[in-house]
Amino acid sequence: MENFIRRCNAIANPKEDEPRVNSEIRCPEVLLIDEMNVKRGVVGIQEALKLAEAAELDLVEVAPQAKPPVCRIMNYGKYRFQQQKRDKDARKKQKNQVVKEIKMRPKIDLHDYEFKVKAIKAFLEDGHRVKVSIFFRGREMAFLDRGRDVLNKVLDAVSDYGKIEMEPRMEGAYMRIMIAPASESQTKKQAQKKQQKPAVEQAEAPAQPAPAKPQQKVKKNVLPDADQI
Repeated sequence: MENFIRRCNAIANPKEDEPRVNSEIRCPEVLLIDEMNVKRGVVGIQEALKLAEAAELDLVEVAPQAKPPVCRIMNYGKYRFQQQKRDKDARKKQKNQVVKEIKMRPKIDLHDYEFKVKAIKAFLEDGHRVKVSIFFRGREMAFLDRGRDVLNKVLDAVSDYGKIEMEPRMEGAYMRIMIAPASESQTKKQAQKKQQKPAVEQAEAPAQPAPAKPQQKVKKNVLPDADQI
């Protein structure tokens, strides 16, 4: 019994939101679940402690609100370690996910548009939510449909990376949408496509390079048509 008591003392004192363990359990009777996940029924606390000691494990109160309380025989030190690891991973994931904002104009040139769409895809791949904002200046407020067209083109371009979380809405001089990252399965598929694409392009590449075509001039600060994007 002394070894069992020393094992109890080796476990750090639990916080208020942590379960009672071993000698901290005060109820005279408990509903016991053993280390093999077998329900032993209602037993006296001393018998439950002896069974935990025989298994060289701990008696943990997992449902104190029950009548009588439910106790489980387990390795509490290992249980706490796993729980702390899960909590740490959850906090890390929550901390890493931040909202990124990308600003555009209703009259945006093609190069600027493509650069910002590429940035949106990168943010979504990293697991961040992205707020896309269209800023209207002066008389541009009379042409809200032009800004809505830009947002629709953005959503279509990043459909493999994220999904809309907030529909377009006006906030002062800004029209905004919120895009959330796609599920992990979709992200993995997209990554696989990226890895396979260079090999396919290399296999389909012609033996002789095709003559360079003259680049089509694009007017600056003009919203590109649908066939240009």
